[in-house]
Amino acid sequence: MKYVVVTGGVMSGLGKGITAASTGRILKNKGYNVTAIKIDPYINIDAGTMSPFQHGEVYVLKDGGEADLDLGNYERFIDINLTSDHNITTGKIYKAVIEKERRGDYLGKTVQIIPHITNEIKERIRRIARDSGAEICLIEVGGTVGDIESMPFLEAIRQMLAEEKEDDISLIHVTLVPIDSMGDQKTKPTQHSVKELRELGLKPDIIVGRCKKPLDKSTKGKISLFCDVPEAAVISAHDAADIYQVPLQMEQEGLSDYLMKRMNLAIRENNQSWAQMVHKLESADRIVNVAIVSKYGMEDVYLSVKEALKHAGTAMGCKVNIRWIESEDVEQATDVTPFFKDVDGILVPGGFGIRGVEGNIKAIQYAREKNVPYLGLCFGFQLAVIEFARHVAGFPDATSSELSASGTHVIDILPEQKDIKKMGGTMRLGELSAWVKENTLAHKLYGTTKICERHRHRYEVNPDMIDVIEQHGLVFSAKNDNRMEIAELPGHKFFLGTQFHPEFRSRPERPSPPFLGFVEAMLHK
Repeated sequence: MKYVVVTGGVMSGLGKGITAASTGRILKNKGYNVTAIKIDPYINIDAGTMSPFQHGEVYVLKDGGEADLDLGNYERFIDINLTSDHNITTGKIYKAVIEKERRGDYLGKTVQIIPHITNEIKERIRRIARDSGAEICLIEVGGTVGDIESMPFLEAIRQMLAEEKEDDISLIHVTLVPIDSMGDQKTKPTQHSVKELRELGLKPDIIVGRCKKPLDKSTKGKISLFCDVPEAAVISAHDAADIYQVPLQMEQEGLSDYLMKRMNLAIRENNQSWAQMVHKLESADRIVNVAIVSKYGMEDVYLSVKEALKHAGTAMGCKVNIRWIESEDVEQATDVTPFFKDVDGILVPGGFGIRGVEGNIKAIQYAREKNVPYLGLCFGFQLAVIEFARHVAGFPDATSSELSASGTHVIDILPEQKDIKKMGGTMRLGELSAWVKENTLAHKLYGTTKICERHRHRYEVNPDMIDVIEQHGLVFSAKNDNRMEIAELPGHKFFLGTQFHPEFRSRPERPSPPFLGFVEAMLHK
């Protein structure tokens, strides 16, 4: 097994995840089987109970693991499917060690950070890498070097560097190279970051400098001299127009040449499919405009939705321009037409709680009545059913039991969720199958009668309301037993809602069918 460790310094949000994902894509292009692990130093067991305002998107893995959005980048860039094991958190590590202590596994020893916590970290990394069947394992250590939370993980990496063969493990350090008021690139933050890394017993093999414009040769030379790495190992990670250009940019910078020599890896192939996809993305000459009416106004909360739209747009030869609209603003408006007069489609993504819901419903009503292509995801699916029940099926008080104790509950809590007390990891999660009706839009999109998609919800269409809703024209075109998975409106240009999250299985070279159909409908609007 070969390991590539990615750490970060100076500040958070530099792009360690994109660096790790891009490195994985480069190695995949060279013919290697790659997997990835994200280490998150927070004490939470997983990301499932975190506020999207603080943490961004909760990415759902195939086994139902609720993880950091970087795992979504790994899956999209490397085209792999990961599990909850691939997201290691402080909470998981300490929980495992404490459980072992309570069982008496340590035979009366005093349980300490070293060796017990670090041994648990190393054992997990090696087991996950081994069980994946991959040849190369990427390990991204979250946070910034110097954070107290990251210390046990960096110590575990230090021990691994000593225990593994020299050409079996490499360390990539991502730092900031800012530009001063005179336009000069400054290397001092990188020097200090590497110094801090060395104080922990770690020495970078490759330094990736995040910068606005390409690193000057003199800047690379200075970093090489002061940080004791060859100049060929100083990689410029300057701003790119799109994140999918980054693997190609880093390839041009010589990352793969240096890394593969450093780890004694032979080039097996030179796969160009990623470059071809990026070329198609860059050369798209048509534009569609979509309004995303959301409860959370930050793009990172819906990163996978944004990327899935991009994947579909690339496949259709167009760019998808997103207009982010706050659902509370729509809710307060007496006339919603100004929000949507210049858009080609409307999308309502997932969410929780009552805030802004009536704005979402107004947007859905506008899309249905004005024959504007509509895609609803999870909560957007449930609200589409509520809107239809209110304004078509004759239930003006239609609502969800999540939103109101009174009214007609066309959306109700899943039976198995009623007695749940713990919030973390208890929703209906992960990949589940559904059976699609023939001669429906859903069947046309998927081209099969059985699909598998990822879920994250506690509520469903009330089984007692299904027949009466369908009698008025809404079709539930995919089901899992008696659970409704897709709703569509025949005769509409495109009106589709999914109880699941198709965005989590979308890939740059394999777009999600609902997103592909949605973008196609917007193109022909």
